[in-house]
Amino acid sequence: MTIPAVFRIGCCAAGVFAMTSCAPLPPVKPTTPTTSQPVLLDQGPNWTQSARSDFYSRDQGSRIMPLRWMQALKQPNGESFTAGSLGRYGYLPNNDIPGMPVGFTVAGSSGSESIGMTCSACHTRQITVANIAYRVDGGPAIVDFQSFLADLDIAVSAVLTNEPAFSEFAQTVLGHPPTPQEKASLRQEVSDWFYPYHTLMTRALPPNAWGPARLDAVAMIFNRLTGLDIGPPPTHVIAENIQRADAPVRYPFLWNSPVQDKTQWPGFADNGNDILGLSRNLGEVYGVFAVYRPKKDRWHLLGFDYLNENSANFHGLNALEGLVKKIGPPKWPFAIDAVLAKQGEAIYGWPKEQGGCAECHGVRPGVTRFFEQKTWATPIQDVGTDTREYDILGWTAQSGVLNGAEIPFVISPLKPRDKSINILGVSVVGSILQEYVPLAAPQAQARRRSTFSLTPEMADLKGAFLPAPALRAYESRVLQGIWATAPYLHNGSVPTLADLLKPATERPAAFQVGPAYDPVNVGLATDQTLFNYTLKTTDCSDRNSGNSRCGHEFGTQLSPAEKRALLEYLKVL
Repeated sequence: MTIPAVFRIGCCAAGVFAMTSCAPLPPVKPTTPTTSQPVLLDQGPNWTQSARSDFYSRDQGSRIMPLRWMQALKQPNGESFTAGSLGRYGYLPNNDIPGMPVGFTVAGSSGSESIGMTCSACHTRQITVANIAYRVDGGPAIVDFQSFLADLDIAVSAVLTNEPAFSEFAQTVLGHPPTPQEKASLRQEVSDWFYPYHTLMTRALPPNAWGPARLDAVAMIFNRLTGLDIGPPPTHVIAENIQRADAPVRYPFLWNSPVQDKTQWPGFADNGNDILGLSRNLGEVYGVFAVYRPKKDRWHLLGFDYLNENSANFHGLNALEGLVKKIGPPKWPFAIDAVLAKQGEAIYGWPKEQGGCAECHGVRPGVTRFFEQKTWATPIQDVGTDTREYDILGWTAQSGVLNGAEIPFVISPLKPRDKSINILGVSVVGSILQEYVPLAAPQAQARRRSTFSLTPEMADLKGAFLPAPALRAYESRVLQGIWATAPYLHNGSVPTLADLLKPATERPAAFQVGPAYDPVNVGLATDQTLFNYTLKTTDCSDRNSGNSRCGHEFGTQLSPAEKRALLEYLKVL
């Protein structure tokens, strides 16, 4: 049995290298994204248009709300909430589903469809140079997810607190003037949806916004699952489990992610084969609007029904992983100085103490996974960067209906209050085992915990949710396509590769975030027009702020000419 995996939520390099200005292309004035069709970058022969279309809309089991509700909601200015395919948040229009953005899914029977999200919503990027847009599939999205979440909360609240607004909403949703009974029924449905969502938003979203291109993914997964899914019915909410999500990281890139031997920014997850990929990405789905209602049930494997009212689409997750494996790193679409790049290749291979990159970011064999699956080594190192994510990994929560749940040989029985990562691990691994190792009731009775064993492939799940290998250390990705993934460091606190090759004291204390791209300094352009957002960073005196630009000072001693050569080589990786 093989179980294909899907995309990773935290799998980029902990940092990369940079340069000072000077490159073949002159600076360009940033502009708002063009409305014409983007230039599709070369991402290898396997990345076809049919694969791209599938990636943009493949359902993985996320369920935000009924589609008709979303279409009936309004912005404060009276426009439709979905106007412009949500482009105001940075999402990109999907030509295959008119009115919907890339990465937003529509699932369900006609008339009762639900809107959800899939991996391409967070892992498709578009940059602009000289008013030309370039599409980077699998690249870190430049989207403002927090504003989307908060505005959706406001839009539903406005419907529930304003009678004329609710009457208009009801008529649009139902398609006819509602009867009093229909109106009352719909109001109850919306109220039932709003209570857990509003509870999550008010307790989790930080006052200092993540901003475009960043989110606190791990915290929101912990909050969503422990706060909204494992409480007692009918609400299933444990509000006290929801904590402030204030450790934002940048979205990762997906190419080459299936071959890493470690993933997640702090490297707490083994990786590199299908079953490990599925475990990571099932956890992601639980954090992004999937329906998950586990319950105790002695007739099911290990005494719990993990698939009760579970919307996770295992077939979709498997198909998505197959698509991710086809995405290659994007090729630099501008001119390259081949001589200079050759010089940079030599510098790339120098020891890291001399400013080289290959020691941490080169391709070399990693751990061999089940069925002789080869991987790439992913070093986990403390290079002096921001430490805030380690606070998130230490969270604990009430285990709710999962109290006592265990996965023999993988996760010990959950205590009434346990680590959030253990609660997530039980949920994910239990769901996978129930999906792929189904047992009839008599078998479940006979197969006691004491005799439970994992198949060789399933045994790799032991490494799916581990303690972080080292405090304050983060993973170092292979740098293929790194030119297309700004901002840099794991928390997105440095706007360009040029800035990253400067000492932390000389890096920008604040910068605008958006799709306008600087091909000279390789990263975000100084001036942005899509978002009215400036990220303010902290220095090394506040390394635990979540926004520290400290650390990764490898190569800062290189000469300007050496930096220029190094960057030219990084463009062609």
